Amino acid sequence: MLRNTLIVLVIVVLFLPLLPLLVWSFSQGWFFPQFIPEQWTFQHWIQVFSPASRVMEGLVQSLAIALTTTILSLLVGLPAGRAIGLMEFPGKAALKLFLLTPIIVSPLATLMGMQFVLIRLGLNGTLFAVVLVHLMPTIPYMTLVLASVFANFDMGYEIQARSLGASPLQVLSQVTLPLIAPGVVVGALFAFLISWNEFLLTFFVSAGRVFTLPMVLFTLLQGGNNGLTAAVAITSVVPGLLFLLLASNALQNETTLAGLGNV
Repeated sequence: MLRNTLIVLVIVVLFLPLLPLLVWSFSQGWFFPQFIPEQWTFQHWIQVFSPASRVMEGLVQSLAIALTTTILSLLVGLPAGRAIGLMEFPGKAALKLFLLTPIIVSPLATLMGMQFVLIRLGLNGTLFAVVLVHLMPTIPYMTLVLASVFANFDMGYEIQARSLGASPLQVLSQVTLPLIAPGVVVGALFAFLISWNEFLLTFFVSAGRVFTLPMVLFTLLQGGNNGLTAAVAITSVVPGLLFLLLASNALQNETTLAGLGNV
């Protein structure tokens, strides 16, 4: 009973700030001291799905960038996390600290140097450039999460599979990945949400040619249309919530939780 009450309380606290946005998105005008709006409309949501608003364009581009960033972070973080988690080598502690540098240091400090390189390579203002800068904060999270998983990983399962004739690919797909699945889910969740909500890095690197949903929202905030801004804000929350629900369902699977360790 207490557990359910706490869960409900957490949900209320998390979603309470979204309630005014939901009301605003359907209101013609909501001014103090009105408790609820006097006029209601669907016009803001019609504008959201209108091509002229570019909201759907920003949604699609944000989704493409976030998914690509997540996949690339996994491809880099998986071998890096395995090496850090399972191997002992000189400078291991320093490497872990170095991985945290993009998180600790202000993004603007590293962004200036990256933008200079991207301009010289002719990549500034491209989707590829945006994905590259999004990898700066996502790879450290993915690597460190998987390093924690591999630190509790029993290599005996892999050795036994190889002794029974399994190929390296079969060991990876049928033994290793199922055991570290929770860590992959947690790392992917971090990577997706960080990339999905990233504005500053995208703003500087996109050169106005890559239009993501956070950039649409920032533009609308300058215009003073509270109803449309609220509708876009709610739209921007939905993909993250869906990804979070999928991750939550995966983590509730008792079979996959065996590989989570102390993450």
